[in-house]
Amino acid sequence: VQLQACGGGLVQPGGSLRLSCAASGSIFSVNTMGWYRQAPGKQRELVATIVSDGRSNYADSVKGRFTISRDNVKNTVYLQMHSLKPDDTAVYYCNAFVRERPGARYYDYWGQGTLVTVSS
Repeated sequence: VQLQACGGGLVQPGGSLRLSCAASGSIFSVNTMGWYRQAPGKQRELVATIVSDGRSNYADSVKGRFTISRDNVKNTVYLQMHSLKPDDTAVYYCNAFVRERPGARYYDYWGQGTLVTVSS
């Protein structure tokens, strides 16, 4: 199973970006999908997660500005980011819990990370 993230880049404060992450490979089902980020010199932190029925959870720092969504057919998770701030600068990683065949346990997979830089 591979997770391929894209959509990062340089954006001015107040701007918007949309990240996407597609899971591919041997996939029977995908449970929780999410986004995490790691700023320079800091630990990786949760940004948002979404389960298969659409229920989502957000870090307080991004509530009202970021929206997580998913396409269960495409096994893809999205992160729409608005009103970006310099503090949002980080490498963003996608994460997914994937079951590769019926009856198997869910395994935790990570994407390679995509850099978001918020700067004027």
